[in-house]
Amino acid sequence: MARTKMVLAGEGGQGVQSVAKILVEAGYEAGKEVLYIPNFGVEQRGGVSIAFCQIADERIGEPRFSKGDIIIMCSDRAIDRCSEYADENSIVVYDSSVCTKKPTCKCKELIGLPANRIANDELSTRVFNIMILGALIEATHVLKIDDVKNAMEIALGKKFAARPELRELNYKALEKGMQLIADKASV
Repeated sequence: MARTKMVLAGEGGQGVQSVAKILVEAGYEAGKEVLYIPNFGVEQRGGVSIAFCQIADERIGEPRFSKGDIIIMCSDRAIDRCSEYADENSIVVYDSSVCTKKPTCKCKELIGLPANRIANDELSTRVFNIMILGALIEATHVLKIDDVKNAMEIALGKKFAARPELRELNYKALEKGMQLIADKASV
């Protein structure tokens, strides 16, 4: 059975939970089994926010897991909180433009992406999380881009209708995140 276990972590307000919701919606719409467990403290902004997601071809028998196939770390505190989910089979992606340290956990591959800086310089701070989503789907190949775009329409359709330029901006961010992984950017 093909099952992908993902951990996304960042500071409250970075959009980790929004990315997780789009991710599992895309999996569901693609006919896959999905599971999403949000984890955050009392603080809505400023605390560490973690999303545990699974996408599988068959029924997911265990909702919890101790090691992820991919771990996305968007802040230093996310590195501190989520390094335990990585092992020698994990891909670890961290935002090298936000994090002041590199993860030191065991992993198959460590990828530093300057996602926040690129979002600020080339697109918009508002789409940083969608760039991370693009990185995740390119690194795992768990979903097709069309499925993710369809899920983005479901999640963000009202915003896109009110401001059509946001659709193009979000799609650019998704594709930029995918390209960064394809190019194995590391800074």
